[in-house]
Amino acid sequence: RLDARRGRIAAALALGNAAQTLPALAELCDAHPLDEPLHALRIRALRDTGRPAEALAAYEAIRVEIAERLGADPGPELRALHAELLEPEQPEPPKAPEPQRAGRRGGNLRARLTSFVGRETDLAALRTDLSAHRLVTLLGPGGAGKTRLSQEAAESVADAWPDGVWLAELAPVDDPETVPETVLTALGARETVIRGSAAEGLRAAADPTAHDPLARLVEHCEPRRMLIVLDNCEHLVEAAARLADSLLARCPGVTVLATSREPLAVPGELVRPVEPLPDPVALRLFQERGAAARPGFRTDDDPAACAEICRRLDGLPLAVELAAARLRLLNPRQIADRLDDRFRLLTSGSRTVLPRQQTLRAVVDWSWDLLDAQERTVLARLSVFAGGCDLPAAEAVCGDPDDRDPDGRAADDRDPDDRAADGRDPDGRGPVDPRDVAALLGSLVDKSLVVAAPGGDGADGEMRYRLLETVAEYAAARLDEAGERAAVERRHLVAYRELARTADPHLRGRDQRVWLSRLEAEHENLRTALRRAVAAGDEQEALCLVLSLGWFWNLRGHRGDGRHWSTAAARLGPNPFEPPVAPAPPLYTSCTAAPPPMEPEMLEEARRGVRLYALANLEGNMRAMDDDEFRQEMRGIVEAYRPGLPQNCRVPGVMWFFAVLLTGDLALMREVVDESVRTSRKLGYTWELAFTLQMRAKVMTQRSGGDPGEQARRDADESLELFIELGDAWGVAEALSGRGETLELIGDGRAAADDYRAAIRYAEELDAHAQISLLRARLAGLHVEHGDEPEAAEGERILRELLAEPAQAGAEAESYVRMHLAHRCGTTGRVAEAREHLALLHEEFASRALDLFQGLVEGMMAWLDLLEGQPGEALTRIRGALVKTGDFMSQVVAPQVPVIQLMTAARALAALGGPERAALAARLFGAYDALRPGIQRVPDSERADRAAGEVAARAWLDDGSYERAYAQGDGLTVPEAAALVETIA
Repeated sequence: RLDARRGRIAAALALGNAAQTLPALAELCDAHPLDEPLHALRIRALRDTGRPAEALAAYEAIRVEIAERLGADPGPELRALHAELLEPEQPEPPKAPEPQRAGRRGGNLRARLTSFVGRETDLAALRTDLSAHRLVTLLGPGGAGKTRLSQEAAESVADAWPDGVWLAELAPVDDPETVPETVLTALGARETVIRGSAAEGLRAAADPTAHDPLARLVEHCEPRRMLIVLDNCEHLVEAAARLADSLLARCPGVTVLATSREPLAVPGELVRPVEPLPDPVALRLFQERGAAARPGFRTDDDPAACAEICRRLDGLPLAVELAAARLRLLNPRQIADRLDDRFRLLTSGSRTVLPRQQTLRAVVDWSWDLLDAQERTVLARLSVFAGGCDLPAAEAVCGDPDDRDPDGRAADDRDPDDRAADGRDPDGRGPVDPRDVAALLGSLVDKSLVVAAPGGDGADGEMRYRLLETVAEYAAARLDEAGERAAVERRHLVAYRELARTADPHLRGRDQRVWLSRLEAEHENLRTALRRAVAAGDEQEALCLVLSLGWFWNLRGHRGDGRHWSTAAARLGPNPFEPPVAPAPPLYTSCTAAPPPMEPEMLEEARRGVRLYALANLEGNMRAMDDDEFRQEMRGIVEAYRPGLPQNCRVPGVMWFFAVLLTGDLALMREVVDESVRTSRKLGYTWELAFTLQMRAKVMTQRSGGDPGEQARRDADESLELFIELGDAWGVAEALSGRGETLELIGDGRAAADDYRAAIRYAEELDAHAQISLLRARLAGLHVEHGDEPEAAEGERILRELLAEPAQAGAEAESYVRMHLAHRCGTTGRVAEAREHLALLHEEFASRALDLFQGLVEGMMAWLDLLEGQPGEALTRIRGALVKTGDFMSQVVAPQVPVIQLMTAARALAALGGPERAALAARLFGAYDALRPGIQRVPDSERADRAAGEVAARAWLDDGSYERAYAQGDGLTVPEAAALVETIA
């Protein structure tokens, strides 16, 4: 029988007779309180008769009944019906404003007094949001422009709400209980009623809504379609959330747009973050507000200072406007220079806005006052980070140490007299368990004081947390007030020292890329930890950090960091290479295998190690090698070590080799690399063996005599196999590059190009920009020197690409690029451009490079002189070049350079003509042929120059005279042959 009645009621509803079914449905639902199909019919009937508020109330009643009796939720039918009630179909926006209905107001938005700059994308997104969602919350830090954006967005969609757009300003409200009354007043819905009789008074007293502002607000809004803007909810967030929830549940035609520094956390809420302005938009805002403050002001007059102001103020509109107001007193550069004290500077806001919006400090004070004790503690401690942090670092630094006494105080906290009876600081901070840091960070993110974003790997990267610069400065001041700076900075130093120390071994294997990315993400924090260790004079911490980071700096091309910090750390202790130099004992363990403090022998080795890192990073200023103090240090390094020590197989001890190289002891240099290879094999140092093998291959490739090419190739092959086995992409690239150099020198250009290309692919896996640039330059140089015309043209294209990105290329690659471009231009008739490249190199080398490199450039200039038919100029220039390339460094670094310059001198003499000059030219050609390593392939252009020079010399001599002079050159050393060039005019 009940099923039959249910069916008849459903049919009546389908025929549109909802009103007639309601009495029967009320009776049946009372009799069957858990019959969900019956209750669903009643809710539909209430909805269809235009009583959605009662329908929502009926749903709530059945939901509570089921929960209390059965401990369950309503079934799918009821839940779907409830969702329909909460999301009624939005009306299409009218093409033109509809006539206002009697008794209803059109809203209370006020006209704005200033222009609205930027935010076009945000406005478009908000319009879409408001058409699809009934609660949208604009979330952002103080001063981000949430209020203005909400008003602009509300006005732009006002036609979609026939009953108006209404702004309720909650900022002045301090009592949560008065929030409904405030909104009711903003909507103009408060009524003053005069009761005509005692009976009316009694009826009013019995009216449940008479003294309930929320009920009256719901009653007012329920039949209307309106947009309500709840502005500044953060200090009343719970009350605002309750109000929004009630309106959404009981007023289906109401949409709420809220602004807050944290979400309302109401079901169905869409959170729309309001980000700081991008730099160009912030600059536009500064221009407009600046011109209003000081007529005639233009950001173009000092674009650098204006851009710095906008950037350092994080693009926060309020902060930018406060800075613009200061233009009445200061120019942009003066403002930018005073931003370290921004809270004292930016204090001249509009008198008509709330006090908390009149100064920058007041804006942040407002947010700080809304935090609880632990949130304040974490926010203040976050200020010690540079460039943000990940969660483990935040837990390690912002949480209190575990070594707490039974009363809960940390060992390094302040005196107990400075704490309140409840264990909190008198200023409201409290102790923080590291396990609570994640939740506290989340709360600070919700309150728009901490910015959370995925790390460098994009959406899948680990979340990182940072403070806007303005918030960071404020939080740092609060940290100082708490007297916690020293303890928190110490925790920061320890955390990042341990990160660096842990990462270092992983940089030589399969996890190389992961750890490189992690260290790159934390680079600013690592620099900050180093800066604090050096400033505190903490030698052992500084040594440990430098030794742990040295290989990272090398792989990523951060040579400036390596040079600066290794030098700074070295200055904190004695110089172990000053006479008398103590010999280093064999050490089988790395200095960073354990955290400080170090044992005495380890400490001395660490002091040696940072100085070796400083030596390895001299690329930027090789002029330092001419200094007497530097030479003394090199002698001390050579004296401290002996071939075969285990630490000289590892980084940084392996860099002892470079000191040996710079002293010019070629026999010891070969012994060093041979012993390093033997010791690495003996001790089972796989990575070190691979490294020393590729180093020995490069040494032998550069040396003449015997047959170094085959041995170098075997070493390069074995090094490559080992690096592949280890999974070290950098090592594979280096081994391929070394083998490519050997192949190039012995004339196997195709195989060399294949190795260079493969090396580039491995380097690209690591984003090793400096290494990639150098490898591309080598490949391009190979094409230019040894390729056919299409290959040479392709090589030139690559060289020009590299020249256009010098920041990534590095000094070494840029010099290499210009040298090869000059050669390419010279061989293709573009002598003027070739001279431009060489002139730039000569100027650069004059300030930072050894005489060898200047001599190399001058030799190429002499070659250009010959191309332009100026043999006299060429001879003068080549004489100076031979002086500069004639020292021992040339024999070590580039032994072929002075040999090629002897041939250039011979060509100049032959071109000048005369029997005496021609005979000397023949003699120099003989020396050139004897000294040029036979295993190395001579470029085609060099062969052509050699042949043309011989033809010119033979034009002045008969065959016998030429051959006798030529034979006299065989057996000459480079210095002897260079001296002959000086003997003739």
